[in-house]
Amino acid sequence: MPREIQTQVAPEVAANESLLKEHVAKLFHVSGKEIQKVVLLKRSIDARQKTIKFNIKASVFFKEEAYQETKLVLPDYKNVSNSQEVIIIGAGPAGLFAALQLIELGLKPIVLERGKDVRGRRRDLKAINVDHLVNEDSNYCFGEGGAGTYSDGKLYTRSKKRGDVDRILQLLVGFGASSDILVEAHPHIGTNKLPQIIQDIREKIIECGGQVLFETRITDFVIKNNEIQGIVTQKGDTISANKVILATGHSARDIFELLDRKKIFIEAKPFALGVRAEHPQELIDKIQYSCDFRGDYLPPAPYSIVKQVNGRGMYSFCMCPGGVIAPCATSPGEVVTNGWSPSKRDQSTANSGIVVELKLEDFKPFAKFGALAGMEFQKSIEQKAWHLAGQTQKVPAQRMIDFTQNKISADIPKTSYVPGTTSVEMGQVFPGFLTQIMREGFLEFGKSMRGYMTNEAILHAPESRTSSPVRIPRNEETLEHLQINGLYPCGEGAGYAGGIISAAIDGEKCALKIAEVLIK
Repeated sequence: MPREIQTQVAPEVAANESLLKEHVAKLFHVSGKEIQKVVLLKRSIDARQKTIKFNIKASVFFKEEAYQETKLVLPDYKNVSNSQEVIIIGAGPAGLFAALQLIELGLKPIVLERGKDVRGRRRDLKAINVDHLVNEDSNYCFGEGGAGTYSDGKLYTRSKKRGDVDRILQLLVGFGASSDILVEAHPHIGTNKLPQIIQDIREKIIECGGQVLFETRITDFVIKNNEIQGIVTQKGDTISANKVILATGHSARDIFELLDRKKIFIEAKPFALGVRAEHPQELIDKIQYSCDFRGDYLPPAPYSIVKQVNGRGMYSFCMCPGGVIAPCATSPGEVVTNGWSPSKRDQSTANSGIVVELKLEDFKPFAKFGALAGMEFQKSIEQKAWHLAGQTQKVPAQRMIDFTQNKISADIPKTSYVPGTTSVEMGQVFPGFLTQIMREGFLEFGKSMRGYMTNEAILHAPESRTSSPVRIPRNEETLEHLQINGLYPCGEGAGYAGGIISAAIDGEKCALKIAEVLIK
């Protein structure tokens, strides 16, 4: 029977299997030859002290104990070609994992995605970066895999109570992700690896008899007697359906507008908005690791920081060590930023969204839009940024200290944001209250992280798609009492998820509920 241990080790020990065996042998007061295998269960960095350690949780197999390496296998997915059909709108994490769960339960998913497949999306991403052209249906937010495909693949979630996080991680490993994601405290796949995993999921859905239809945008719902009867596509086709999972993501503004027109109750939801700050990764390493040189055994340092400023939270969001900033507009005439890292996190810069909590009262100037007031507030800032940046996908930018001093930066160095930057005083982008909170907040950040406040740091505006500005109300847990029978709001776009893992869990939850209804 293996024995479970928890211990702290030096970074070089955590990175070397032989050294780790020797360390474990000393703990048990035995020779290293007596240790057959040390299997990592969890690993995290403790950088609170000057000497940095790794926290290790592991199973230890001694020489006489049987050990066999286990390989994760996918569930026994059925062939559902002739099974009852369920429509899924959106091929992001919620939609794809809903489809896999339906297949596992013996139902046939038909996934409708407004954007293109992962390969087709690449051409449209190049068009944004190089030609400043935004395809409204195929961009960093829309297309196969949703916003997550080209937005890092971070898998950390605080939503442990929402469902089985380990199940989602294991499925991702089964589809090709590194098994490290089962061990790391803050698992991450990387933008360079996630597209292939997404493609493999799609191929499995099709292999099992499901369907995935790209470039199929929904323009209307067919509703009769408060029940969903079908959907209408942009081509004018009507697809009959009495069970529909609506998993369109937090940026599908046309869907929110459609729901509003159909008198389906939606409500404005608070979200957070701010800038994306980019530092040299080397500087963040020095701050976080208290060293001049990170060395070979420590990963590029992340950071997480939260402050209360004038009664509001200001915090880091979607921090990307060794990453880059990307243009994430979903319509012409707007500028939006986001960040991502490749699997090795080996870029020379670190970036993070630095955002401020918004309140419903902030949306009062847009009250005439009703439930869409928050969305219109969000849109107005993105459009203002576009105008200030010369009506291109260049991004308004300012050095951090200059921002706190209300001073236009004389020059902006080249950043990781490929379309380029325009030197702007950020107060022109944001409402006055938001600008003031961020100025005070950055000063507070500088007190907590000495060296963080520097003009080497460049602010890019805006970081505005942190979560959905609209909620489609439902009973979060039981999914009972749906507004429209058969229409299941799901994932980030419904306001019930915040990232790849929680969206995937919510997709599975909707699929399970539908199976409960259909399979007697």
